[in-house]
Amino acid sequence: MITFVGLFLGLWIWLTLRCFHGDQLLLPIVAMLCALGLTIVSRLEPNLLLKQVIWIASGIGIMSGVIAFPRDLLWLKRYKYTWAILGLFLVALTLLLGTDPSHTGTRLWFSFAGIYFQPSEILKVLLVIFLAAYLDDKRELLAFDVYRIGFLRLPPLPYLGPLLTMWGLSIILLVGQKDLGATFLLFGIFLAMLYVASSRGTYVWGGLILFLIAAYIAYHLSPHVQGRVDIWLNPWRDPGGASYQVVQSLVAFASGGLFGVGLNWGHPDIIPAVHTDFPLAAIGEELGLSGTIAIVSLYLLLIYRGFRTALSSPHSFDQLLAAGLTTIIAIQSLVIISGNLGLLPLTGITLPFVSYGGSSMVANFIVIGLLLRISHESKGQ
Repeated sequence: MITFVGLFLGLWIWLTLRCFHGDQLLLPIVAMLCALGLTIVSRLEPNLLLKQVIWIASGIGIMSGVIAFPRDLLWLKRYKYTWAILGLFLVALTLLLGTDPSHTGTRLWFSFAGIYFQPSEILKVLLVIFLAAYLDDKRELLAFDVYRIGFLRLPPLPYLGPLLTMWGLSIILLVGQKDLGATFLLFGIFLAMLYVASSRGTYVWGGLILFLIAAYIAYHLSPHVQGRVDIWLNPWRDPGGASYQVVQSLVAFASGGLFGVGLNWGHPDIIPAVHTDFPLAAIGEELGLSGTIAIVSLYLLLIYRGFRTALSSPHSFDQLLAAGLTTIIAIQSLVIISGNLGLLPLTGITLPFVSYGGSSMVANFIVIGLLLRISHESKGQ
């Protein structure tokens, strides 16, 4: 914990010396979430504590590099296709060289010297950069109505094609890897950014209809998807078997009551993979409903500051980029919190900055670094 405090104290001193004027709440919120995550890991999986500290240190280092990079963020826009292709290439490479350390049947990680890294975590950031750049270039053209399918009005397809191609390739790759959480996350980001750029609700409704059709087909064709949905619809059908994880999570929330049983006095360790998939259940049992609401409030405040950064930026590219990056945090938090509470099927997504996981930690620090950079440049205009 001393190392953790030293990392954020050193970061604060470095930013102060640089006269940094970025958002003043983003880092304190992230620090509180990281501290909570370290507490959970040290309590439930102490053997992983050092690794989590190293991943946080790596994330802070890379975030500092993003903040200190001498060129303005518009240079990202010039290489939009490069970022998208790079992200897709890394994810595609896992089909050949990926490993499966969790023995779940999905080879989502690269492994080197005992270190595992999941490229799809970086893909979400790179795809947001591509979408922000492309939508910024074509947002006026995308507003024209040339084709009409029912209530859905579409712009000229040559302008919509590259957007759908890049997004479609990423979805196909992730579905091929059975990475349903990342697939759902990218779909949500795509719809949100398309709406932000065009202000057209028909894109959202059309996308949601297509999503429901795809989900129906996936349910009937994929035993993996069918199992997740069946557990979500009725976890009590097999509480000691396939639904054991979800049922124990619900029991943990119920045991916590209003104020919880107290830190170290609960038994969240009986939930399989609680440190990655169910950290909110551990909080719900030991800190109760009040602690759970406090954590959700931190995420709401983080999301609010992210969208506030988007609105305050004078550049349209930065606005779209900040909105997309904030959407990553928003959808990721919503999906995992809802999954822990039984409101949505489990998808394997981590709770940002709280769950154990190196790839997610580094990617989320890059997101925060870009948001800080945008807010700093906005105040310098």
